[in-house]
Amino acid sequence: MSEIKVNSIKGVGASAAAITVNNTDGTCTANITNNLSNRNLILNGAFQIAQRSTSSTTNGYGSVDRWKLDSSNITHNSTKSQQSLSSSDTPYTLGFRKFARIALSQAGVVATNSYVEFQQKIEAQNISNSGWNYTSSSSFITVQFWFRCSTNQTFYAWVTSTDGTNKRFTFSFTASGNNAWTKITKTIPGASGIQIDDNNEEGFNFVIAPFYGTDYTGSVSLDTWVTKNDATHSPDYASTWLTAGASTFDVTGVQLEVGSVATDFEHRSFGQELALCQRYYFKLTADDNDSVFLGYSTNGSSFYGEVPFPTSMRTMPTFTGSSSAARYFSSNTSADFNFSALAIHGAHTSANPHHTSMYVAISSADGGTAGVCQSQANGGTLEFSAEL
Repeated sequence: MSEIKVNSIKGVGASAAAITVNNTDGTCTANITNNLSNRNLILNGAFQIAQRSTSSTTNGYGSVDRWKLDSSNITHNSTKSQQSLSSSDTPYTLGFRKFARIALSQAGVVATNSYVEFQQKIEAQNISNSGWNYTSSSSFITVQFWFRCSTNQTFYAWVTSTDGTNKRFTFSFTASGNNAWTKITKTIPGASGIQIDDNNEEGFNFVIAPFYGTDYTGSVSLDTWVTKNDATHSPDYASTWLTAGASTFDVTGVQLEVGSVATDFEHRSFGQELALCQRYYFKLTADDNDSVFLGYSTNGSSFYGEVPFPTSMRTMPTFTGSSSAARYFSSNTSADFNFSALAIHGAHTSANPHHTSMYVAISSADGGTAGVCQSQANGGTLEFSAEL
């Protein structure tokens, strides 16, 4: 006779659960610790996906997907990049292979309006349907992340609700040493007055800030919800990291989950993470003579073509095409243009965000003729963005 013994089962945010099966021929223990899926409300928390670029000096969405990496008024551009962990890095032993970095090429000059931050904006409906009772002080979310920086000091991070009367919860964290990986865990209760709508707009965000100038800092209560005030995100920062010269700040393993306990990081496959990120942005890249999409010429001066999205996007995206050469090509005619001349057809700008119709003005085409949009150079791109 077999016996099933459940050692412990906890609710969302449980740190451990195990099933022990005692059989006549021995004992089998199956550890199901932290195997619940869809716990992490942060996308690309392991920084696997970098559709735009692995390195960029652009502020905002320029490198790793879903993360706005920003710096402003520090006298020079910072580099935002996806980096690889080595086997000697502690997060590597936990299954992480990538991290995000903001690097300064030289010492920054402290200005009152300087800031440097990692930020992820989250759809309101993802929080409102998460199971967190955000208006109750007895219901919790827990955030965790690994970080490494070139200076040993105290920094600040915060979460903000962005519907109704915006609320912010700020907490401090401290490096364990110069260039040492440190794990941070913070449990955050709900509070009365928080509003998060059930829609596809921004309802919540999470920020890790290496530096904020005094235009944005001051007297603020830590570890409690307060009405958002953009003049007091956090207490004043020490300027050490910004002024040290060639400073770096690295982050990986970011997880935001419902519950009062930090569970093991939810490692998703590359394909899963890519699909989640493509709800907000995806890029088609084509080389010379690649067929990009099929379409037709209507009246000899217009070419229309359908581009299916790999997943349903958050909303109808904006489009940016590179300046690379392209061609409308059919059985008996062709017309040249650049990808940058393409546009989303006006009649489809509010259509279902599963696909879109592209349009470009052309010449020397037969009306009613089917054709293909073909790249005429290496590295041509079509980018579609529905970022928050």
